[in-house]
Amino acid sequence: MSEWWTYRLEDFLMFSPATYQRMFALYNAQVWPAQWVALPLGLWLLWLAAQRPAWGARMACTILALAWACTAWAFHAQRYASVHTAAPWFAAAFMAQALLLAGAARTTGAWPRRASPAWARGIGWGLLAPAVLLWPAVAMLLGRPWQQAALFGLTPDATAVATLGLLLLLPARAPWLWALPLLWCAISAATLWTLAMPEWWLLAMAAALALTGAMGPRCRMPTHG
Repeated sequence: MSEWWTYRLEDFLMFSPATYQRMFALYNAQVWPAQWVALPLGLWLLWLAAQRPAWGARMACTILALAWACTAWAFHAQRYASVHTAAPWFAAAFMAQALLLAGAARTTGAWPRRASPAWARGIGWGLLAPAVLLWPAVAMLLGRPWQQAALFGLTPDATAVATLGLLLLLPARAPWLWALPLLWCAISAATLWTLAMPEWWLLAMAAALALTGAMGPRCRMPTHG
């Protein structure tokens, strides 16, 4: 029996790039017409982040909680589990993040006029807006069919990146909300890198930018609203 340190990352994957890509097409067909719910929710999230109504931070956390719960069940448990033995663990982690966000929806304060410094807000928007608006086009830009599009609220990568972006815009730092989105970016980037799929660098860059924004100073913010 080979020693554990002789294994490479690709030894733990049980699927090819073609299988992984086709899984998204099958998944999109399976959940149709849920895309017509996910897209408006993503746009509403952008509106909340832009307008910052007093109740908006709580609603934004609620939308994110729904997105993580849906991805846990529909993607990881129902589809990814067919090709990856760790998918049930991913589903459990995504559901845990959904519960954390649901808790944040009850305790997050009002959205102040300036939730963070301009540079941190810029990073937040640089993650949130592309995750909602551009991530579905990544597959087509790489020459794959539109049926393989990955949408916020239905697929894990776009959902995790959008969450990291919004966390930089929310009125509370809530450090426990960062761990699972960052961990997923690392896991997915490693998977895509092993499959020689160029999207891996998008997740790696998103995690690096989010950490940069999270570790910087932020304005003092109220906790109630």
